[in-house]
Amino acid sequence: MKLLSPLALFTACSLLATPLLATEAQPGLTGCAAKKQAISEQLEQARAHGNAEQQAGLEKALSEVTQHCTDTGLRKEREQNVLDARHEVTQRTKDLDKAMKKGDAEKINTRKDKLAEAKKELQQALDELEK
Repeated sequence: MKLLSPLALFTACSLLATPLLATEAQPGLTGCAAKKQAISEQLEQARAHGNAEQQAGLEKALSEVTQHCTDTGLRKEREQNVLDARHEVTQRTKDLDKAMKKGDAEKINTRKDKLAEAKKELQQALDELEK
């Protein structure tokens, strides 16, 4: 009986790890293919957890991506997001400069926080552009 228990545990772990290995087998996906893969993974998780509302939304999203997504269009959209984020960083930097000239410590801290958030969003947009 002691031999059966570790064997059963090993088998169960192997079966649970199989989906994880399958998702790692395709690391080179980019563009629409990567987007479809990400939605498919979320859809499988929704199914596994019995979340019908999320599953329906993800099925619709997958259908939309399948029908309308093109790598060129996705790239343009992501490039526009980067441009918008850069503009936001520039604007937040100007706002911080103005606050520093006025010397209001509270406004300076607020503007610093907003600038940090804008920089974070820019980095996320740049990361998305690489996908």
